[in-house]
Amino acid sequence: MQVVTKPDIAGEFERLVLKELAARRGLMAWQALLRAHATLLRQLDQDLEQETGLALADFDVLAQLAVGELRMTELADRALISRSGMTRRVARLAEDGLVRRANTVADARGVVVALTDAGVARLIETVPVHARGVFDLFVSRLDDQELAVLESALGKVTLDATFG
Repeated sequence: MQVVTKPDIAGEFERLVLKELAARRGLMAWQALLRAHATLLRQLDQDLEQETGLALADFDVLAQLAVGELRMTELADRALISRSGMTRRVARLAEDGLVRRANTVADARGVVVALTDAGVARLIETVPVHARGVFDLFVSRLDDQELAVLESALGKVTLDATFG
């Protein structure tokens, strides 16, 4: 492999991108998606934590558990974080009394997680703040047609990536 000198890195980066993305097709859309995602999550997290004291990642775990108890592996998959990261997050939430962990009946090695009464109350308290943030920062800035196109396009990408 050829080592690229520092002044040539930008040119080499551009060459490699153009090789994979003919005529830069989709590159601007990809960059816009990444910027929007990072900006929205950062603002939603900041607003939720400021108004409720709950981090967005913790809110997401509580929201995923609204469906009922989940195996730790399923919870990690649904919340899009690593299993080890979920283990640490659930441990903190359990210490705060918001979730409980238990071994599964069928498999003593498996762990299920569920909301406690305090977790349900915390979720109910924070949902309006989060939903209002999603509306203000995202939904209100797009018309119905733009929302439908975005939903359709991102749904295709998600399905393709999930079921390849």
